[in-house]
Amino acid sequence: MESVFVYGTLKKNQPNHYHLNDAKNGCAVFKSVGNTTEKYPLVISTKYNIPFLLQKEGVGHEISGEIYDVDKKMLEYLDDFENHPDFYVRQKTKVKLPNKDIVNCWIYFLPNYPDSFLELKYFDNYDSYGEHGLKYVTSEEVLLLETALQDEG
Repeated sequence: MESVFVYGTLKKNQPNHYHLNDAKNGCAVFKSVGNTTEKYPLVISTKYNIPFLLQKEGVGHEISGEIYDVDKKMLEYLDDFENHPDFYVRQKTKVKLPNKDIVNCWIYFLPNYPDSFLELKYFDNYDSYGEHGLKYVTSEEVLLLETALQDEG
């Protein structure tokens, strides 16, 4: 089993959490909440309101998230889901548990991003339904919208 820290749409009560509960993707067991020991910029961007954890240590906030122990099949599924290593990169990072213990977890970072992302608001805890009003647009919603636009055309 490998420890993975999720900070965005894969967290509990977020739009993509169901992927972690789908046994056909592998096994994921919730272990704990935690915070990165280092600061990173967590931003929400694109027309789909995607949360991105930028690979720029020392800028932003310590990030809140959840730690899951995943099997090899789930890790491979997550690599595919996050388009690792072509879009996001998976990197071992120190995460602090509520009892102050430090564990090493895989985290998916965005290494290549436009400079304008650094001018966006930085978050310490992502919530698609938060006060920011930047609700994540799921792939299913995109497909519905594209279908509706084609029907109009």
